[in-house]
Amino acid sequence: MANYAVPHKAVLQDGLRPGSVIRIRGTVPANAKRFYVNLLCSEHSGADTALHCNPRLDSAEMVFNTYQEGAWGREERSPSIPFQQGQPFDLLLIVADDSYKAVAGDAVFHRFTHRLPLQLVRVLEVGGDVQLQSVLIF
Repeated sequence: MANYAVPHKAVLQDGLRPGSVIRIRGTVPANAKRFYVNLLCSEHSGADTALHCNPRLDSAEMVFNTYQEGAWGREERSPSIPFQQGQPFDLLLIVADDSYKAVAGDAVFHRFTHRLPLQLVRVLEVGGDVQLQSVLIF
């Protein structure tokens, strides 16, 4: 199975719209501490980030946030973390009219309300302690 280099960036030519789904498949390495999935508004360093999804295996929590005009917003924390060290995962980010739904297995484990307009999202970035097998946007 092909592995992507990490960090991996994909330009979203058509952007995102309600109904878009991002599917990220990978494996969390046995010694992983944290990884992230970002939806960025540009390819530039320090770009606004519409969604920062940050599984923190070292503290057993999921953190969601935005980064706008050089500052992080208010963190939202998910009480469960659907990722385990040494295990494969399948993460879906489903774009709804009002939010992003983060799904692992068959369950929505967090809903993050849009803070930046959906039409600004241009780049998907995945990085940190993760082995990335596939990234699909449909």
